[in-house]
Amino acid sequence: MVIYSPERKDAILKKLLPPYNKSVAAVAREENISEKTIYNWRKKLKESGKPVPGKSSPGKEWSAEAKLAVIVETAPLSESELGQYCRQKGLYPEQIKRWKQECLNGFQSAESQNEAVRKQSKADKTEIKALKKELRKKEKALAEAAALLVLRKKLRAFYGEETEED
Repeated sequence: MVIYSPERKDAILKKLLPPYNKSVAAVAREENISEKTIYNWRKKLKESGKPVPGKSSPGKEWSAEAKLAVIVETAPLSESELGQYCRQKGLYPEQIKRWKQECLNGFQSAESQNEAVRKQSKADKTEIKALKKELRKKEKALAEAAALLVLRKKLRAFYGEETEED
């Protein structure tokens, strides 16, 4: 069993990140290491809360710990440094901003969260009420149109006129 130094592991895992974005299979062939070993290294890093590349699109399956670590790492960075950081990690600055906002929302007090839920609930009820009203109006119009068609058909039958296909 071969033991790799942490520096070597980091260098190999960096090849999976932007700007290289190499696949695990390509890195394994290039470095003459089994794919399973690289997958295990990546899994251990992910479990430790470090941002690592994965199969899914960027930012989809990041753990809460990894997202928080990214927020903390990027807090003191300027816009250009943030852009460079995002390119290295395969992220977008908008994702990091959204994660930060989600984190801040998580720190809101229960009262303010309940107030936000109440406001959303009230808005939803108002929208539902308006939609129900519109639905009733359309149902009445449809019933009226159906009644007119039936009456026209009966009137034609009464006068013995040939019916045309409507």
